Amino acid sequence: MSSTMTLPADFDVLAPDGSEVRILLSMAGGSMAHFRLPAGAVSKAVRHRTVEEIWYVVSGTGEMWRSDSGIVALSAGICLTIPVGVSFQFRACENGALAAVAVTMPRWPGDGEAEKADGHWTSTVT
Repeated sequence: MSSTMTLPADFDVLAPDGSEVRILLSMAGGSMAHFRLPAGAVSKAVRHRTVEEIWYVVSGTGEMWRSDSGIVALSAGICLTIPVGVSFQFRACENGALAAVAVTMPRWPGDGEAEKADGHWTSTVT
């Protein structure tokens, strides 16, 4: 059955990396969520045990570090992948929050999927 929704005003949960998550729609093969990291914040470094993701930055600027490829600048319109097992960490510039939507394949399995990893920067989120 087809589904439609609007981005929630408030976040649903905090991700294991410390970013705000607004859960969007899911199907058997994948799920989608909106991630927001406040201005000047640095996420915790994590890696996924079984899922891969495609991220699309919708607003803000910052950087993402991935253990297999280094640092990439983030701004609206940038799309990137996070393969299974790759450690990653991201940070938002001081001038505004960083927001992205991500597709997780297969769909997000729940608690325990993301595990703590060694990162590139010191995290500022709790």
